[in-house]
Amino acid sequence: MDSHSEEQTGFEIAIVVPKRSSKEGDDSCNWVEFLMFELQKVGLIVEKVTGLSDEFIKLAAPLETLGRAAAELQIRKLTSIGMDLQFEWDEVDAFVRQPDGSLFSWCERFHCFHHIIYGIVNRKESVVTLNFDGKEFGWKPGESLLTMLQSEGVVKQVFPLHDEAKRKQLLRNWALHWRDVTHQPIDEIYSYFGTKIATYFAFLGMYTRWMFFPVAFGVTLQLFDFGSWQLLGLPIFFICITSWAVLFFQFWKRKNSALLARWQKSYLAEVERNSVQSSVELMKKSGTNNKKEAFQRDEWFGHLLRFRNDAIVISSIICLQLPFELAYAHLYEVLGSDVMKFGLTALYLFTIQYLTKIGGKVSVELIKHETDKSTEYRADSLVYKVFGLYFMQSYIGLFYHALLHRNIMTLRQVLIQRLIVSQVLQNILENSIPYLQYSYKKYRAVSKKKHESGSSTGKIRLASRVEKEYLKPVYSASIGEELEDGLFDDYLELTLQFGMIMMFACAFPLAFSFAALNNITEIRTDALKLLVMFRRPVPRPAATIGAWLNIFQFLIVMSICTNCGLLICLYDLEGKWRMEPGLAAILIIEHILLLIKFGFSRFVPEEPAWVKQNRVKNAAQAQEVCSKQLLRSISERKYNRDE
Repeated sequence: MDSHSEEQTGFEIAIVVPKRSSKEGDDSCNWVEFLMFELQKVGLIVEKVTGLSDEFIKLAAPLETLGRAAAELQIRKLTSIGMDLQFEWDEVDAFVRQPDGSLFSWCERFHCFHHIIYGIVNRKESVVTLNFDGKEFGWKPGESLLTMLQSEGVVKQVFPLHDEAKRKQLLRNWALHWRDVTHQPIDEIYSYFGTKIATYFAFLGMYTRWMFFPVAFGVTLQLFDFGSWQLLGLPIFFICITSWAVLFFQFWKRKNSALLARWQKSYLAEVERNSVQSSVELMKKSGTNNKKEAFQRDEWFGHLLRFRNDAIVISSIICLQLPFELAYAHLYEVLGSDVMKFGLTALYLFTIQYLTKIGGKVSVELIKHETDKSTEYRADSLVYKVFGLYFMQSYIGLFYHALLHRNIMTLRQVLIQRLIVSQVLQNILENSIPYLQYSYKKYRAVSKKKHESGSSTGKIRLASRVEKEYLKPVYSASIGEELEDGLFDDYLELTLQFGMIMMFACAFPLAFSFAALNNITEIRTDALKLLVMFRRPVPRPAATIGAWLNIFQFLIVMSICTNCGLLICLYDLEGKWRMEPGLAAILIIEHILLLIKFGFSRFVPEEPAWVKQNRVKNAAQAQEVCSKQLLRSISERKYNRDE
């Protein structure tokens, strides 16, 4: 089928507006019709749906409308010769299609919609007067119509819509597909949700599959008695799982690069593009021709700001949070009554919720003053800062029981409590709270409609799918929506789990089994959460797992240190620190594992050979094309000059 004749997209964007009051006269300007007319003028397909308390304007777009917007946005897309070039609608056949056959990805379509609807401006020289519920407001020349309506409170929200056909297909093939416990249609997830969410589920699936090896090893070590070889079991297990973790992340990097090649994404290209944009903005702000001086000043000023903010967060954690966590761990150790321990834990969990929220808000405020290059850079900075808070909360008590009191039995109890009770409770909460929020909003809307109609017996329902989606909660991070979406909490849950099973592996090898069962369930529950519980998330262009990869790497190094300490506690029963053969061997193991950690990072290439070969081939083709065009341009210029 010719790309120019491709049909429009489904309804993918909704604008929420309040219903017109019955007091509003017929002679007043119907601003909803006016807005719909302006949206139709720019080439959008518009449909109005009336809900119980609001009206909804659903938007779709022909391919040509999106193509013109992509050209105005100067979106760069992969071409058949392997080069990323600025999109031009007139040359649409030169650009490579997505894996699902569409021209634009969901992220690109969303940005095109955003550009179109917010690009409707008053091109007249006079103010256009609109009326809403008897209140007049003016649409100034050059002002965005939608921005003005949002500032006046007339337009409530703009949000993406689920595609019902694709959503049901993903429910069947993904969320409700339990036959293969780790199977996921990653390409379909990418086409529907975008790069960032697809990357998360690809990582979660690979992480769960790879966990089957330490699960089998841990169960074998726990259930079978190896006699005189039993003492060597834990050190061997420790060496194997450390090697496993290092290899997993090296092979994940390979898989990530392969996925990006298949999805026609380039992480390095995105980084370079952000750097170029920030450099242009810097030169505009500085107003100087001394590029070297401006860049150096901006570079060092940015480093100093980030260092200051990191110092504030680290000092707060050490001076405020560390004493609180140590006090809780000490009281938990000395209390004899299980009832008192339960009450202390409940009080502790209640308190840290507020401490974490305060820490997250402070971190967000600090990041606003950093000179990071893009939203993803700022999001990574937020991840590092907030993870420090959660790291102290999650692990300081475990360190206290393991290394200070050397109470391995209490450590195992706490690990079981965290891995089973906490994660099961968290899964229940993260799926039930969105449903309760939706039910409450639905109840309020129905009750309000009954009150307005004066009917207490008639049955009122939500008739439209768009209104049901509007009442669903937004997929946002617990620390706020400004820099991160709901994946922040999902990644945080994985990193905290990984830290527990790795850093205390020698104390409780069965921890990997609990983690694997949780992750198998997590794949399906997270899928249901995104497809059923929440609105369709706003797509994010992040091409990797970002700062979380560095946090996982940090936890591997920490696990080498903590497990060596645990082995000392397990084998040095008399509590005497002597450099006997056993303790010396443990120290040697630590150094060997550190060498393995950094050696495997060099041994396993981060990029598959075929990806590298394709990139080199495309670069050579691009250079050849550019060279021919340049030579042709020089020849034509010389010929014209001679004539």
